[in-house]
Amino acid sequence: MAQYFEVHPDNPQPRLLKQAVALLERGGILAVPTDSSYALACHLDDKAAADRLRQIRGVDDRHHLTLLCRDLSELANYARVDNKQYRMLKSATPGAYTFILEATREVPRRVSHPQRKTIGLRVPEHRALQELLALHGAPLLATTLIPPGQADPLNDAHDIRDRFEHQIAGVLDAGACPSQPTTVIDMHEGEPVVVRQGRGDLARLGL
Repeated sequence: MAQYFEVHPDNPQPRLLKQAVALLERGGILAVPTDSSYALACHLDDKAAADRLRQIRGVDDRHHLTLLCRDLSELANYARVDNKQYRMLKSATPGAYTFILEATREVPRRVSHPQRKTIGLRVPEHRALQELLALHGAPLLATTLIPPGQADPLNDAHDIRDRFEHQIAGVLDAGACPSQPTTVIDMHEGEPVVVRQGRGDLARLGL
């Protein structure tokens, strides 16, 4: 049964976040709040956890998974960008944007897109998730928490626990999230291409 961590959205309790990090380090999958909706997240280097994450979400290896990062200091380890692309990323982070970038060799092959060798990357603007990432000390592998066969993400932590309590290790409840997906920008071929317009304002990117 999933553990339930009710944390303050602006001042999350470190004790509870440390317990949640321990679940990740044991291969568990967490439901975590973001600045767009709740997401499923797991340890980047755990193949079994990544496979379960895809199974719960009902997607195959062609579905882009996303790296949740604390800030852009982690970018160079996982993605290749030029100076122009970096300036755009810097202007939009943290925020409700997902950037599709060329993956480096540091990204496990099973995680990147099998044909394009790309990875989604984002820096969420959510205090509880930022604190969780800081305690974990590395990016998390994530996907929007949309139940199989549905179009909209779940944003109520109690509902998430009821639906997935036997499939995930824990739920980090920091209150309801905005019920709107991220804006997705594909940058892996150089010039930015808007794949999906969501919560992130395109004007902030100059698009």
